[in-house]
Amino acid sequence: MSGNRWLAGLCLLLAVAACSPKTSPVPSRPQTRQAPPVSTTEAAPKTSVKTPRKKIEAKSSSIALLLPFGLDHLSSARGLSKAQQRMANLSIDYYQGFKLGLDSLTREGYNYKLRIYDSKDEPLQARALGVNTTIQNSNLIVGPVFPDVVKTFATLPAMQNKPIVSPLAPTSPAIYHNNGLITVAPPLEYHARATASYLTRSLGAKKIFILRSGYTDDNKYILPLKRMIDSLGRKKVKVIDFGVVRGSLTALLPQLSRTSENYFVVPSTNQAFLMVTLRSLDTLTQRYPVVLFGHPNWIKYAFLKADLLQHLKTHITSADRIDYRSDEAITFIRTYRNTYHHDPTEYAFKGFDEGLYFGRVLAENDNGLTNLNHEAFTGLHNSFEFVKKPGQGWVNTHVNVLKYINFELKQVE
Repeated sequence: MSGNRWLAGLCLLLAVAACSPKTSPVPSRPQTRQAPPVSTTEAAPKTSVKTPRKKIEAKSSSIALLLPFGLDHLSSARGLSKAQQRMANLSIDYYQGFKLGLDSLTREGYNYKLRIYDSKDEPLQARALGVNTTIQNSNLIVGPVFPDVVKTFATLPAMQNKPIVSPLAPTSPAIYHNNGLITVAPPLEYHARATASYLTRSLGAKKIFILRSGYTDDNKYILPLKRMIDSLGRKKVKVIDFGVVRGSLTALLPQLSRTSENYFVVPSTNQAFLMVTLRSLDTLTQRYPVVLFGHPNWIKYAFLKADLLQHLKTHITSADRIDYRSDEAITFIRTYRNTYHHDPTEYAFKGFDEGLYFGRVLAENDNGLTNLNHEAFTGLHNSFEFVKKPGQGWVNTHVNVLKYINFELKQVE
């Protein structure tokens, strides 16, 4: 952290640290010393809610926010490491976005009590927070953030069936065994399902080639992909599961078409494998039409060049997409800058969307968070379409399909 961001972050951390037990309430009304909060009529994302709006009632919802600020490292002689700085930045950005989301709702007359806790990204701290009666009695618990700490916290007996939001990690909720868990980032299997749906329904694919790297991690994508293809295609879609060795695709040539599209799915995230295999596919395009589908993590990889991906007609699934040209995003960015004196990161956008969504659901539903399947939402960064899974809680299933067009990713579904 540096410059104004460091000062803003330090002020926030000191403010949180000064409270006991590390709490920071959100006022029920916006403070006049801050820039006007984002209002839902001006900057909040459009929502699509299937249930009719209720008249606002005079009640207050309590929210506990558990983020890895790492306050104890501030007094350390070594200071913050780079990894700790990243976690602190993430926490500050998410908190600030989340609070702006609640501020938007307080302008409409809703009331909230927001308490902040430092999860430190440590399982031991997660256990300590899990026995905190104030946290246990909150209407909503947001966090911890990282999977190992979420697992420790969510599997505590006192946390069973509590409304706990996993705000950022796309880890499969099956490992937590908590029916109250709310997983906001769609797990990998829903990306695979979205790919299968797009291939079979939108493109009408009758033959799909899966190119394996040989690593077992590929199965996390391949198995749900195959199940969805079989379900949607009624087992009429032929799936060729092929292990690629040293980039050689020669054995597939007799099964390829020269006149119609050949659909390839590459679920690997291994850099060496991808560099060789994608070049082989690029060579293949000289004789055969190729359409490629990749792993959602490909968006993060600088070694995958846009010109190559576009030439391969590459599609990538993503749950997160910000339209920086939209009026809502522009207004949010302006308000965030005025309030916090630096630009919002993706975590600030995520925090805003989740604060706005869960704050409204809490305030407008007498039964709290028991009917999220009736609360569809389209935000600045995220869209939410929750389903209830036995033993897993609520899972967001909304995934976008993107395609490289004009050297950038554009949403096609």
